[in-house]
Amino acid sequence: MSRQTPDTRDLYRYYSNITTRWMDNDPYAHVNNVVYYSWFDTAVNGYLIDQGVLDLHASKEVGLVVETSCQYFSPIAFPDRVCAGVRVAKLGTSSARYEIGIFREQQQEASAQGYFVHVYVDRDKQKPVEIPASIRDALAAIQI
Repeated sequence: MSRQTPDTRDLYRYYSNITTRWMDNDPYAHVNNVVYYSWFDTAVNGYLIDQGVLDLHASKEVGLVVETSCQYFSPIAFPDRVCAGVRVAKLGTSSARYEIGIFREQQQEASAQGYFVHVYVDRDKQKPVEIPASIRDALAAIQI
């Protein structure tokens, strides 16, 4: 597997500010790797909520994460503030691939970057569905 170079902030379409917490640090005095995946979820779902296309309690169609990956370039530790950049790299019939960059403080290069794939399903039946038009439009707005 070849190592990517860190993305820069300008390559993303939506930004979400996140405050690190004391509990995010691990015994090695930096944010533990699992926290980055939480930030990915927070940034993407925050975007969908901001766009009015996700209601956590009532949306009939929801995105389930089926694949995820992250590369780490430089450490982040409490009390750093981070910014998550989000873009859509691929928009399929029932799935979307989001790419997320995590930027420490005011740094222009990502401290970490990765992706996850949402497959949209009917909430009750848990079966894949075509991405609804309202969600598709919101995703297309941040597609690269």
